[in-house]
Amino acid sequence: MNEIEIRVARLPHGADLPLPAYQSKLASGCDLLAAIPQEEPIVIAPGARAAIPTGIALALPPGTEGQVRPRSGLAARSGVTVLNAPGTIDADYRGEVRVLLVNLGGAPFTVRRGMRIAQLVIAPNLRARMIETTRLDDTVRNTGGFGSTGSS
Repeated sequence: MNEIEIRVARLPHGADLPLPAYQSKLASGCDLLAAIPQEEPIVIAPGARAAIPTGIALALPPGTEGQVRPRSGLAARSGVTVLNAPGTIDADYRGEVRVLLVNLGGAPFTVRRGMRIAQLVIAPNLRARMIETTRLDDTVRNTGGFGSTGSS
């Protein structure tokens, strides 16, 4: 199993919350928690969105990115997901990780302190050098767009 170290800074409003952690031995993502005041839960109305603080900042190694992804349980049970999924945390970003949640469900959704709100996946990333050309190589698919590779 590949493992890298990620430096994590706890911000004052997240000082008492656990660091992101994997919930099983082979999990791809670790949980991000809501670092909001206990006495001030955030209610997200149907169709609305909210940026939820996590109380942490990361120092990702060069050549990696953090991907903020939805938690399947929140999506299945409540219709709550990450709006810009996956959200990207660049290796040179040092600010607080925030999760942009959207409520696609039919009822208001309440976010409480310490709630698991998203997953963080650390992934390698490549830099591309764009080279302009007048012709691309042909493929079987060629210019076939949405739905062009099958009927289902």
